[in-house]
Amino acid sequence: MKKKAMAISILLMGILLFTPSCDDNLGSFRISIATVVPEGDKAYSLLLDNGKRLFPTAGDVRYSPKYNQRVYVNYTLLSEKNGANDYDVKINEIWNILTKQTIELNAQNKDSIGNDPLKARAVWVGGDYLNVSFLFNYGGVRPHAINLVKNTLSTKESSQAIDLELRHNSYNSSHTNLIEGFVCFDLKPFRANDADSVKLSIKVNEWSGDTTYDVIYRYNQPAVEASAQMPIPVISFNEYY
Repeated sequence: MKKKAMAISILLMGILLFTPSCDDNLGSFRISIATVVPEGDKAYSLLLDNGKRLFPTAGDVRYSPKYNQRVYVNYTLLSEKNGANDYDVKINEIWNILTKQTIELNAQNKDSIGNDPLKARAVWVGGDYLNVSFLFNYGGVRPHAINLVKNTLSTKESSQAIDLELRHNSYNSSHTNLIEGFVCFDLKPFRANDADSVKLSIKVNEWSGDTTYDVIYRYNQPAVEASAQMPIPVISFNEYY
């Protein structure tokens, strides 16, 4: 088994993700990953992975917010610091990212969970979520399934980490097209009361064999500082899985 620690990968996708810092110029646009925070009556704010909060005050984009939804957001900075928010922004565009809870793999669901190979391009923690950019083969017959599981059937456990597995079910799809996907998994259930961080060991069945990605989930500090270059899938986020 190969073992490696995965930092945020620099993937040349042609689009950069930015998170604003104190020296950003107002009027400039940004594209960031954020978590939606409903504020009531269809209002919402957006919590960036660096801890900054955006409040939409302009824009013609219609969006129905829901809790624990991850998004890519294209926005323009309008003003700094408004109450609990760090920036007022104009929303230019917003796209939902596939956002899921970790599930338990057991004898009853092991077949439906599947374990078909895929290629993880980047695995990192940001904003209380495990973010995964990956490649998979898609034949266009039915949507695939992607899940992060706690395998109760496994007898192997890491002494200093929580063992998880990224599972892919292709439903016997033909390998017609190579597709890029992106998914976020909620990590808040793994918080421990007596610690401020936890180590996660993520096993992935890749085309070359099993690979384990070790990441650290820190609860009380931003995972992404200032700005970062991250992958943006070139497809609709929920189209194929």
